[in-house]
Amino acid sequence: MINIYEAYETNAMIAEENLDVRTITLGISLLDCMDSDLDELNRKIYEKITRLAKDLVSTGEAISAEYGIPIVNKRISVTPIAIIGSAACKKEEDFISIAKTLDKAAHEVGVNFLGGYSALVSKGMTKADELLIRSIPKALAQTERICSSVNLGSSKTGINMDAVKLMGEIVREAAVETKDNECMGCAKLVVFCNAPDDNPFMAGAFHGVTEADAVINVGVSGPGVVKHALESVRGENFEILCETIKKTAFKVTRVGQLVAKEASKRLGVPFGIIDLSLAPTPAIGDSVADILQEIGLESVGAPGTTAALALLNDQVKKGGVMASSYVGGLSGAFIPVSEDQGMIDAANSGALTIEKLEAMTCVCSVGLDMIAIPGDTTASTISGIIADEMAIGMVNNKTTAVRIIPVIGKKVGDRVEFGGLLGYAPIMPVNTYSCEAMINRGGRIPAPIHSFKN
Repeated sequence: MINIYEAYETNAMIAEENLDVRTITLGISLLDCMDSDLDELNRKIYEKITRLAKDLVSTGEAISAEYGIPIVNKRISVTPIAIIGSAACKKEEDFISIAKTLDKAAHEVGVNFLGGYSALVSKGMTKADELLIRSIPKALAQTERICSSVNLGSSKTGINMDAVKLMGEIVREAAVETKDNECMGCAKLVVFCNAPDDNPFMAGAFHGVTEADAVINVGVSGPGVVKHALESVRGENFEILCETIKKTAFKVTRVGQLVAKEASKRLGVPFGIIDLSLAPTPAIGDSVADILQEIGLESVGAPGTTAALALLNDQVKKGGVMASSYVGGLSGAFIPVSEDQGMIDAANSGALTIEKLEAMTCVCSVGLDMIAIPGDTTASTISGIIADEMAIGMVNNKTTAVRIIPVIGKKVGDRVEFGGLLGYAPIMPVNTYSCEAMINRGGRIPAPIHSFKN
C-alpha cells in the first residue's frame, strides 16, 4: 500500500539531492485514427490527442503541489506514425503535415514533447517507413516539440543495414536543416536496437502497438540521491555499496509509483510502468559520472569505469523491481554527455572518449547519447557508429541507441550550447578512417544464433 508518508520520507532527497519525477508520459494509440484521406487523418489525430491529454499538464501540476514532488516534464507518446500514415501518405510532405498536426496538438495541451514520429524497420522498410524516415529532417526543423525515433535492429531479426546507411544520411540532413539552431534536430532524433514499447523518455518514446488505447507511464530520476547515499559508505566493500544503491533505488521508485497511481486515478487512464532511469541534468550534483567517481574512479573514463557502471545499473534495477511490480522502459543509468556535468568535464579533460563511451553502453541502459561531433563528419562514419551500437544491442539482447549531433561549423575543441535539460557539450573527436565500403554493402546483418529460441 503506497501512502503519502512514503513521499514525506523523501523530502530531503527532493530538497537537497535533485530527486524528481522526470516525466509523466501519456501514451496514446492512434490506430483507430487511420484513414486513407490525409485531411481526415490529421483531424482525427488532433481530436484524439487534445481530448485525452487536455488535463495531463494540470493534473501533473496538482499532484506536484499536493505532494511536494517536482514533476519536471509532461509528455505524450503516440503510435509510430509510419504505421498510422501508411494509407494516407504518398509523399514526404504528407508525413510532414502529420508532424505539424502533432506539434499543434502538443502546443494545445501544453506538453513539453511529443514522441512517436517513428518507424520500426529492424528487418525491412515499407514505402511508408522510408517516406517517413526521409521526411524526418524537415519535420524536425518545422516543428518545435516533436521527437523522432527509428528502430533499426533487434536480437530476433538482426540489423537492417540499408536503414543504417539511410539514417547516417538523415542525421546529417537533420543537422543541416537545423544548423541555425545548434543542429537541434539531431537532439530530438534517436535510433534504436531493441526499442522498448513502453519508454516514457524522449527522444525515443513511442506508444507500442501492443499497448492499451491510453496508458500512463512515469519516468523517475535521482542521480544526486544515489551519489549522496554512497557518500555515507565511502571505503566500504562492494556488498555494502550494492545494498546502499538498491535501498536508495527502492525509495526513489516508490515515489514514482505514488505519482503514477495518482495520475492514473485522476486522469482515468490505466497505469503502465515506472521507468527508474538515473537520467542526469546539467545541474551540479545531478550526475551519473559523479556516482561512478564516488564508487572510486578518479574520473569517469578511467580503467574500471565499465565495471562500476555495470554494478550501478544492475543494483538500480534490483532495487526498482522490489518497489514496483511494473518497472519497465529502460530503467538503469543514462550517460548523455551534454546533460551530465561530470561527463562533460571528463570529455573536456580527455579522460572520456567516444570509444570508452561505446564500451560503457554494453552495460548501461541506452547508448551513445547527446554526443556532439565535428560538423564535417561524413554520413558513412555516422552510419558506422550507429552500426556498432546496434550490434552491441543485438548480440547482448539489450536496448541500445544513438543520439549523435554533427554540429555544422564546429570542430574538435569547440562547444555547443543546447540549453535547458539538454545542456551543452564539447565537440568530441571521431575516428576518421573510412567504413564507407562496408556501409555501402546493403542488406541485413543476421540475428545471432542465440536468438533462435522458438
